[in-house]
Amino acid sequence: MTKPVNIAAKLSQINTHWDPHIIANYNDNDIMVVKFQGEFPFHLHEDTDDFFLVLRGEMVMDIEETSHPVKAGEIFVVPKGVTHRPRSVAECEVLLIEPKGVPNTGDPATASAKSRL
Repeated sequence: MTKPVNIAAKLSQINTHWDPHIIANYNDNDIMVVKFQGEFPFHLHEDTDDFFLVLRGEMVMDIEETSHPVKAGEIFVVPKGVTHRPRSVAECEVLLIEPKGVPNTGDPATASAKSRL
């Protein structure tokens, strides 16, 4: 990548929820944007941490039996092997960083396809 990426412009192209879109690559990681609303299924990633940066709105990260509100401008990192579920009442916008090829549900059979914007 040799030019800036406008995150707001990329997010304006997204009309779905829970559908990550790759906007850049960093080393062997995909940098993605996604819109959340409602509940994502509980899942875990055996081999990698899960990084969330809330850009707009607020989400809740459910970790096993606890819940953590995450507001705009805050990050939440779920350690590998920990069962979790992001959710939000109102739409929120989130930046994700994951190693290339990691399915968003931790399981390729149930994951959404990642597309590039």
